Amino acid sequence: MSRRWCGQRIIAATAFWAALAGGAAAQGYPEHPIDLIVPSTPGSSADILGRVLTEEMAGLLGQRFVVYNKAGAGGVLGTAEVARAKPDGYTLMHGAAFSITVQPFTERNAGYTAESFAPICQTFKNDQVIVARPGTYKTLADIVAASKAKPGGLNFGSPGLGTIPHLAMAEFSQVTKVPFNHVPFKGPAESIQMTIGGQIDFAVAPLTAASGSGLAMPALFAEKRNPAIPDVPTVKEQGTDVSPLSIGGLFGPASLPAGIKSKLENACKAAVQSEPFQKMVKQTLQPADWFQDSAGFAANVAKDVESKRRLLTSLGMVK
Repeated sequence: MSRRWCGQRIIAATAFWAALAGGAAAQGYPEHPIDLIVPSTPGSSADILGRVLTEEMAGLLGQRFVVYNKAGAGGVLGTAEVARAKPDGYTLMHGAAFSITVQPFTERNAGYTAESFAPICQTFKNDQVIVARPGTYKTLADIVAASKAKPGGLNFGSPGLGTIPHLAMAEFSQVTKVPFNHVPFKGPAESIQMTIGGQIDFAVAPLTAASGSGLAMPALFAEKRNPAIPDVPTVKEQGTDVSPLSIGGLFGPASLPAGIKSKLENACKAAVQSEPFQKMVKQTLQPADWFQDSAGFAANVAKDVESKRRLLTSLGMVK
C-alpha cells in the first residue's frame, strides 16, 4: 500500500469522523431555547429582520429564540459576547457585518476578529445613497464639480466617523482625488435633517433611512441599481468603481459543529422565503442580491475584511 494511498485514507477517515461528530451533535439540536444577540438598538433593520427571521426559524426548529439587544460600545460588546460563547448553537448573533469587518480594526480592545465567527446565512444588504441639499445637485458630476470649485470641498454628513457611509465617501474621495469635508453626526436621521435644512451640502446614508426624505438622490453606492429606486444610478455607472459592502446576517461562534451549522442554515433558507420575512425585505428596500447561503456569506465577509483593512489603513484609522 503506497504512502499516498495511506494519506488519502487518513484524510477521508478524519473527515468522516468529523462529520459523524457534527451530525451527532445536531441530532437532538435544539433541545432548549436559543439566545440571539442583536448588537444594535431595538427597531434597527438588523433587529427587526432578526426578530422576524428567528420567529420563522423557531417554527421550523421547534424551539424559540430569546432576543437580547446589546448595542453598547457601538455593538462591540454584544459581538464580543458571541465570539466568547460556547460553540454549541445556543448563542447566535444577528447583525451587521460592520462589527466584524470594521470594528476589530478601529477598536483596539474589540477582543475578536472575523475568524471568531461562523457565518450561517446573509439576510440583508444595506445600500448607501447620496442625498443632496434641496435645489442643488442632480448628478454625481454636479457634486464633483462643485466640490472642486469650493476651497476645502463640499461639506457632507454621515452617521459618524468610521461608519459605512463615511467610508464610502472617503474611498470615493481617494479614488477621484476630489476633496470633501466630512461632518460626522450621531446617526443618519440627523445628517439627513441637516441636509434638508441646508446646513450641509449633502449626506451619505443607508437607503432605508434616506428613502422618505424627499431629497434628490444623485447616486447609489452599489454594484447594481436598487429595484426600490430604479431611476437612481450607481456611483459605478457614473464612472467611479466604489461600492463598499454593507451586509449582515446570522452568525455563530467559530468552531460551530458542522451539523448544527447546517441545520441552522437550512432553517434560515426556509425562513427567508416566508411571507412575513419577504414583507420585511420589501419594507427595508433590499437589493436583488440581499441573500447568501453560508458559503456565499463567508466569502462576502472575507472580501469585506480585506477591502476594509486596505481602506482603513490608508485612512490611518487602524488602531
